Amino acid sequence: MAEGHTKPSGPDLAQGIAFSDLPDGGKLVGYYGDEQVLLVRRGAEVFAVAASCTHYGGPLVDGLVVGDTVRCPWHHACFDLRTGEALRAPALSPLSCWSVELRDNRIFVGEKRKRTAAKPRDGARDPAKIVIVGGGAAGFAAAETLRREQYQGSIVMLSNDAAPPVDRPNLSKDYLAGKAPEDWVPLRGENFYSKNGIDLRLNTDVASIDAGSGEVVLADGDRIPYDRLLLATGAEPVRLTIPGADQPNVHTLRSLADCKAIIEQAATARRAVVLGASFIGLEVAAALRSRDIDVHVVAPDKRPMERVLGPQLGDFIRTLHEEHGVVFHLEDTPSGIDGGTVKLGSGKTLTADLVVAGIGVKPRIGLAEKAGLNVDRGVVVDAFLETSAPGIFAVGDIARWPDPHSGESIRVEHWVVAERHGRTAALNMLGHREKFEAVPFFWSQHYDVPINYVGHAEKWDEIAIDGDISAKDCLLRFKREGRTLAVVSIFRDIESLEAEVEIERQTA
Repeated sequence: MAEGHTKPSGPDLAQGIAFSDLPDGGKLVGYYGDEQVLLVRRGAEVFAVAASCTHYGGPLVDGLVVGDTVRCPWHHACFDLRTGEALRAPALSPLSCWSVELRDNRIFVGEKRKRTAAKPRDGARDPAKIVIVGGGAAGFAAAETLRREQYQGSIVMLSNDAAPPVDRPNLSKDYLAGKAPEDWVPLRGENFYSKNGIDLRLNTDVASIDAGSGEVVLADGDRIPYDRLLLATGAEPVRLTIPGADQPNVHTLRSLADCKAIIEQAATARRAVVLGASFIGLEVAAALRSRDIDVHVVAPDKRPMERVLGPQLGDFIRTLHEEHGVVFHLEDTPSGIDGGTVKLGSGKTLTADLVVAGIGVKPRIGLAEKAGLNVDRGVVVDAFLETSAPGIFAVGDIARWPDPHSGESIRVEHWVVAERHGRTAALNMLGHREKFEAVPFFWSQHYDVPINYVGHAEKWDEIAIDGDISAKDCLLRFKREGRTLAVVSIFRDIESLEAEVEIERQTA
């Protein structure tokens, strides 16, 4: 999550390299002082930026240069090569930049450039008060973008969570597995909000929206006025309704508190049952196996993740987990939980010190419905992420927006999409009128196997497979009527990035 701190390698860029050693469009990693630096050549220009992505430290030399930007191979963050600015989530922090001099047909890297202070904003037409409902990825990205854009007005961020915004993907991956420290989890440190004048109110429930008066009504009766309102309420786990679902050893995973509760019980648990073979369910299974806990997965599906990834990858994922000791009980469902026993519809019983239900989530659209906003399996927004009520925007898991690449109205429950939504909505609340045109992206991690997904395919009539799935070297194109809607890859990072660009350029 920070720029790399490995021992510098490659050429000493202060001593220079031959101009011919860096072909047009090429990338090269060297060092200046004790820091790794990435050189990128675009025609006669050469850029020097930090070599590691500011999200999880991905090696940008293995990424893709698109125009004057570079994209990270791991999670598709994007940076401006001229300024280092983080242009696309999941990266939030900029890259460091160094000065470059060309002389005697050699490239020399000089001192690190100081970041220039942002120009003061002419805020005469800006809204005076912005209220954000939600403390997840989308809400945080919006607040952060508003201040990055030098917005000087009031920002009130209302969250019913007990913790400040966190890096939620880590809760089912490295942090849950015990491989990441807790200081990786907050998106920003505690002083970020006060330093940036963001009034973050935790454990705060919103009762309703009074669009007529431009106020948010809290559960305690307080009313908070707004000129622009952002709904970023996210999704909540679908709860078990079977007998015994309320026992203390039964958990869902959405918040940091949820994750800590699972980790606490995992410390003494020997056997766990995961209900659901979804992304969350199987990431939890992998994390618990990393803690040497016996894991059984129960799901009604014929194959894990088949609905999203198709049968071939579904079979691969099942085999991968079985190779790591996970036992599947597919085409079966739980009928009750009694102490340390999970009863299945098939009549089987499973011993479980710990039960985690990952049976899906549902968007929190109650506030929008109550406010009379247009709702259709999500909160309907236009290309600028504005709802049917002027001045009210909706983003993240709840938003259904017109996707220009598929020509369909889509709602996507992805972390990166939520962050990118938040950025675009923030700009539009400030009057930019920027359409949301980013291609959806998410990643999933299973043991040492990352799965990258670009695009959005709810239905397809063909899966074109390139490579060998069982060898963990493949790229799958999900097509409908010959048109590629989504691309899924394993260890094909550069091709995944190229597919993203390809889908960006296609319009319905």
